[in-house]
Amino acid sequence: MKNILVTGGAGFIGSHTVVELSNAGYNPIIIDDFSNSEKSVIDNLEKITKQKIPTYEGKFQNKELLGKIFSEHKVDGVIHFAAFKSVGESVEQPLKYYDNNVSGLVDLLQEMLAQKIPKIVFSSSCTVYGEPDSLPITEDSPIKPANSPYGATKQICETIIHDTVSASPNLKAISLRYFNPIGAHSSGLIGELPKGIPANLVPFITQTAAGIRDKVTVFGNDYPTADGTCVRDYIHVVDLAKAHIKALEYLAKQDSPNYDVCNVGTGKGTSVMEIINTFQKVAGKNLNYQIGPRRSGDIISIYAAVDKSKKILDWETKKSLDEGLADAWRWQQTLIT
Repeated sequence: MKNILVTGGAGFIGSHTVVELSNAGYNPIIIDDFSNSEKSVIDNLEKITKQKIPTYEGKFQNKELLGKIFSEHKVDGVIHFAAFKSVGESVEQPLKYYDNNVSGLVDLLQEMLAQKIPKIVFSSSCTVYGEPDSLPITEDSPIKPANSPYGATKQICETIIHDTVSASPNLKAISLRYFNPIGAHSSGLIGELPKGIPANLVPFITQTAAGIRDKVTVFGNDYPTADGTCVRDYIHVVDLAKAHIKALEYLAKQDSPNYDVCNVGTGKGTSVMEIINTFQKVAGKNLNYQIGPRRSGDIISIYAAVDKSKKILDWETKKSLDEGLADAWRWQQTLIT
């Protein structure tokens, strides 16, 4: 079985991908500094997968630690999740994001090349597109100036990977441009576990419904959308995790060097108010929310064209919005019992 290093493997998307790697017959190896995750996630992953998962605590930029991992395990590829991801925080602390997300990737790639690790799946984002001219957005849509430093780091990282692959005869890579992951594993053992105030909408909703937060603020209701609120493409995290397995299979079939990009979404846009209304329906709870001012860095509306992911990855989403919100609420309830 092939060994896959998962940076940020204790995080929301990373942990679900570790499960799917195990289900697909890979041996996942985790590196995580637990700055935005909990160590208890590892125990829960081992309960789900019924296997011991090698886990290294530390920063993914630590070349000495990476060298140790690569020397102790014959690593076939890397799935790179470990990045700061809050749009709002990136506006307030841009250097923190450029240091971790961009400089960190350079360190990781340098060590991968030194150790001859042949494949990397990069956790990118639909924010690379900026404010789109038309929808749905395809992989060939123009890359506009980013609306936030977070989005800019993803643009820069994609360029770095592209250029590194072009200069490296034995490296293959793909950037998966995520849309908005929601939901949780059906076991109730892993899910989104933000530290502090959630940066994403759905955990803020579930925490409000659970009484942890007073209310949800809808950032703007005067946008040029059907109900005035921002529109996003919400994808179940289990569907998203499975896309990484398909990405590894895709890279395995390609000749080196090879670089590609792929949207990973549902192909459908859903507004913030639609999310709130759907959650109230599936949870059977009225949600306390208020309308607030627009938030700096927010894109008005974005959702994916998914033809390419269906074609080259043989992948598409299976789970509905209702399932995603129901799973997120079930997960939240396990945290308060």
